Amino acid sequence: MPFPRPIRAVVFDMDGLLVDTEAVVYRAMQQATVGIADEFPMSTFLQMVGLPNQAGDEIVRNHFGVGFDLTTWNAAVSRHFREELAAGIALKAGVFEILDHLDEIGMPRAIATSSSLESVRASLGPHSIVDRFHALITRDVQNNHKPHPEPFLKAAAALGVDPADCLALEDSHNGVRSASSAGMMTVMVPDMLDPTEEMHSLCIRIAADLHEVRALLAAQA
Repeated sequence: MPFPRPIRAVVFDMDGLLVDTEAVVYRAMQQATVGIADEFPMSTFLQMVGLPNQAGDEIVRNHFGVGFDLTTWNAAVSRHFREELAAGIALKAGVFEILDHLDEIGMPRAIATSSSLESVRASLGPHSIVDRFHALITRDVQNNHKPHPEPFLKAAAALGVDPADCLALEDSHNGVRSASSAGMMTVMVPDMLDPTEEMHSLCIRIAADLHEVRALLAAQA
């Protein structure tokens, strides 16, 4: 068996795992910075991956310094992001295949994300996969955000499955910390963040993509 215990449900992160939004957000931040301040470096953006908006804003303030107009910058980021969203943001490799497999075996699944419900619908709606999840645990219903375990605990409760019997799929370090502390079997599928020693210690596996995760689930049968 590829997992320590039989999997009874799967909980997905969204940004960077199901949909290629992280790269789009970074481009939007770079565009928003033009004419306002110096270049917005990748190293600073990577510190923000997997964090709720308020924590990300604090990193931006620390980077640009006192007096930086964060409100104007955030508005420009949102505008550039919406422009790319309107043009369509690609799903990550293997999304349809893993959802099809979960349908075939009748396994429940949820999304646990730091994004809003509006963002989930905007990002996944054009691909017609929102309704393929049995629960959406967005930031709108969270009192504590990742790396706190609450998002994943709420996802397990919504699915009616013990967290220990859930497989959590994450691309960010804080997401892995959240899922692992919730007691879930956690697989990291790296996007913009490389796995660290800590990630290897918290995860049961580091997977190349969702195709690999689907194969692992199929091997459990």
